[in-house]
Amino acid sequence: MLKRETGAADLVFHALADENRRAVIERLTRGPATVSELAAHLGVTLAATVQHLRVLQNSALVRSEKSGRVRTCRIDPSGLRDAEAWLRHQRTAWEHTLDRLGAVLDDQPKESGS
Repeated sequence: MLKRETGAADLVFHALADENRRAVIERLTRGPATVSELAAHLGVTLAATVQHLRVLQNSALVRSEKSGRVRTCRIDPSGLRDAEAWLRHQRTAWEHTLDRLGAVLDDQPKESGS
């Protein structure tokens, strides 16, 4: 696995490890929202919401735009692609390992039940 994919996946998994950040992602799947709307949804301060958004933006899960004094956030799917690539790699490695284990077990002599 490429170092860049692993590092990017680390950022995504770190971001998603927090319940509030997962709640932000879930809310943004329904459409864009302002920072104030997200803070109200989470029930936390604007400052705490901004900190959560910073982590989500650094992991490429969320992007935001500022228009005047209003910052609007939306989902950025590129961060999830890095995590999906890591998970796909892990799944493939485990499937090969389990296939080899199955082949070894199939080659073992059967015990008689007498």
